[in-house]
Amino acid sequence: MGLLLRERIVFLGNSIDDFVADAIISQLLLLDAQDPTKDIRLFINCPGGSLSATMAIYDVVQLVRADVSTVALGIAASTASIILGGGTKGKRLAMPNTRVMIHQPLGGASGQAIDVEIQAREIMHNKNNIIRIVAGFTGRTIEQVQKDIDRDRYMSPIEAVEYGIIDGVIDRDSIIPLAPVPERVTPTLNYEDMRKGSNEILESRCP
Repeated sequence: MGLLLRERIVFLGNSIDDFVADAIISQLLLLDAQDPTKDIRLFINCPGGSLSATMAIYDVVQLVRADVSTVALGIAASTASIILGGGTKGKRLAMPNTRVMIHQPLGGASGQAIDVEIQAREIMHNKNNIIRIVAGFTGRTIEQVQKDIDRDRYMSPIEAVEYGIIDGVIDRDSIIPLAPVPERVTPTLNYEDMRKGSNEILESRCP
């Protein structure tokens, strides 16, 4: 087992395809089987990727018994923002210079008219499913999310907190909840107890 896995850290640092998804999923399942009472920290620096592969990761994040603390750095865009927001509420974080982006699924169709119609229905199904998921973990209305993902929407960490995708920002000295944390999010961390120095951020008891 690698050093990161020993520390219960999983790193998503590539565009998401089936190969990447299988690797992330296997690590999540392994760590959950080893000790479901300890947090898993999932670091994300990812521009997005395959929707089906992303949904597989998202579903496993919801499945495992251990809390999954998601930590964005660099960028968490497109489908990667779904994984970021799908972490355990109160434990979804970002580094201060991260960019978060949400948008509707991309797709196209060609062939006979009936084939185009089938693909169009599938694209709409995927879009509605994303809207439902994002509305669920942000507390936003279906109508609001539908409007917001119509085009690329980029956010700073502060804006992502306000939107409900994450719960706080990690800086060099502490985890900042950027109070007030939205009421729709119930933090599971005592942020005051965590203002004791940057070294404690990576302790296993911290997300």
